[in-house]
Amino acid sequence: MQMSSSKNAPVRPTNASVIGAWIFAGGSDVGRTRAHNEDAILVDEQRKLVVLADGMGGYQAGEVASQLAVDVVREESADLTLSDVDLGRVDPDTGIAVAMRQLRSAIEKANNRICSVARGREELNGMGTTIVAARFYDGRVGIAHVGDSRCYRLRDAKLEQLTRDHSYVQDQLEKGVITEEAARNSPQKNLITRALGIDAIAEADVQEFRTRPGDMYLLCSDGLSDLVTHEDIEAALKAELSPTDQTSRLIAAANANGGRDNISVIIVKVGAASSADQWWKKFLKKSPDA
Repeated sequence: MQMSSSKNAPVRPTNASVIGAWIFAGGSDVGRTRAHNEDAILVDEQRKLVVLADGMGGYQAGEVASQLAVDVVREESADLTLSDVDLGRVDPDTGIAVAMRQLRSAIEKANNRICSVARGREELNGMGTTIVAARFYDGRVGIAHVGDSRCYRLRDAKLEQLTRDHSYVQDQLEKGVITEEAARNSPQKNLITRALGIDAIAEADVQEFRTRPGDMYLLCSDGLSDLVTHEDIEAALKAELSPTDQTSRLIAAANANGGRDNISVIIVKVGAASSADQWWKKFLKKSPDA
């Protein structure tokens, strides 16, 4: 099952799917103060691909930008002939895994599509979106992001933020100009320094991590991370609940704390490698050409 969601209704239920021990869940909510939901999410468990985009712009323009971003990444990842091993191979032209190259290229194409659509429709001028995407393959996860939508990992009961916000406040924090407390309360914390649709070139930061069975990965918009503390997010992911219920709990917590923005959450719980994947790994280890 594949779920793609851009919220126009006030509330959208969460959803989840299970492949073996892998579990995927996602949900998006308009929040308590916005008239429209400008977030869009994609949960494609067949490809082990998840994408979250947080749009911005004039009347409904953010909704268009975020959905375009999600759609382009889905289109560019549509090839099911590539195995996990194929996706994990190093691309000779870029020096990174094929899956990572695909994600980075897809985000570049999404930026081009958004800019092109905005040029053709005056009411969409200035629209843009953040994006964070994760693809799981061959015992690894590739993460690409632009803006301040985040990816976290819960491992050994400890929550870690894997992405770095592309924001003015993050830059100030790293330079030692402000403290972490000042950053959390800054009126400029939503001023981002990088987004899709703003410039002709939008470079995505890409990272790759080894995964372990039992890891939990959380993608979220700033509607969650601005209103729910790191400690409360960690507690929700450690709770003895299904990922679907954890998603609902996090969205409810953001709404309880004011719901000042749209709230989107995707959770992936990593399962064991499939028997086919394990067979390929054994074959490659034995093969002199591997």
